[in-house]
Amino acid sequence: MTEARRATLRDIATALGLSVNTVSRALGDKDSVSPKTRAAVQAEAARIGYVPNTLARSLVLGSAMTLGLVITNPSNPFYAQLISSIELRVRAQGYSLLLLVTDESAENEQRATEALLRSAVDGAVVVPVQAEWDHWRRVRDAGIPLVFVNRDVPELDCDMVGVDNERGSYEATSHLIAGGARRLLVLEEDLPITTTADRVAGFRRAMSDAGLKVSDDSIRAVPTKRYDSLALPWQPEEAYRFARTLVSEGNHPDGIVTGNDYFALGLLRVLAELGLEVPGDVAVTGYGDHPYAGYLQTPLTTVRLPAAEVGTTAVDLLLQRLRSTVTERPRKTLIRPELVVRASSRTARPSQSAAAGRAERGGG
Repeated sequence: MTEARRATLRDIATALGLSVNTVSRALGDKDSVSPKTRAAVQAEAARIGYVPNTLARSLVLGSAMTLGLVITNPSNPFYAQLISSIELRVRAQGYSLLLLVTDESAENEQRATEALLRSAVDGAVVVPVQAEWDHWRRVRDAGIPLVFVNRDVPELDCDMVGVDNERGSYEATSHLIAGGARRLLVLEEDLPITTTADRVAGFRRAMSDAGLKVSDDSIRAVPTKRYDSLALPWQPEEAYRFARTLVSEGNHPDGIVTGNDYFALGLLRVLAELGLEVPGDVAVTGYGDHPYAGYLQTPLTTVRLPAAEVGTTAVDLLLQRLRSTVTERPRKTLIRPELVVRASSRTARPSQSAAAGRAERGGG
């Protein structure tokens, strides 16, 4: 029995009467090959089952032709979109992708950096845990370019691409204020990460610009199950329990800014159970624009995050670093999110006394 032989570029070239160089350029989408020739080469490659030998190509080019992607939580819808956009961009550029998940664990992140070094990737896109950074210094000093995504590590002075979270929170808060809200608070997660800090900063700035006071009670950190099971996304029941406690304390805001749509989901249920109207008594905004946000009984005003644009921008910046012979200073790129206005914040608010009265009846 004859052992199957791997199809080669020469097999395609012989079948079509072309040179191996022409076949290689056609499969590499080089402009010097006519569309007709490219189509013929691609058809023959598919017919004989040709698969590029990435190891051989790596030896020729002096490159692993592989990029690393280190992600904290792939169940987070933002990061799920990010992974998809990065994989598509990487594949279109002829690279493979090595995906490593840390689950917000500094120990897992250190293991990920060891895997990057062993795999000799050309570069890496990284969502850092932000607990430590010496292991990332080792990767950078080994000559592997890094682009941090969504969270920065200022100590390393590397490229960073992310969402302008301060701007997103500022616009959401300003929107509620413009609609008449004056007693606002923000529900944020309690992880010590820059994305949370940036959203709180946006809330503070919007309140300050409107001449409204921000007290310690205005900023509430919601306990998150991600400490117990870090692979989970945010859970609505965390905000649900927290909001019930908040209202039972007699705190009756007329505007609530949440740091993610899951928190908003739990909050909306509490408000409905207490007989509070949204947005009549309490206006609510989310953050993330997850698929369900527009299909709730009261569609949710939220901030849409440009996950795909962040991903492709990060890959393009990393490839520029790999292909450039000129050393440039690291770039910090923040992409503006979009406020999506829906019914949870659309109308003006009633008087303070009317809202408080309804809250007392609902909390019976």
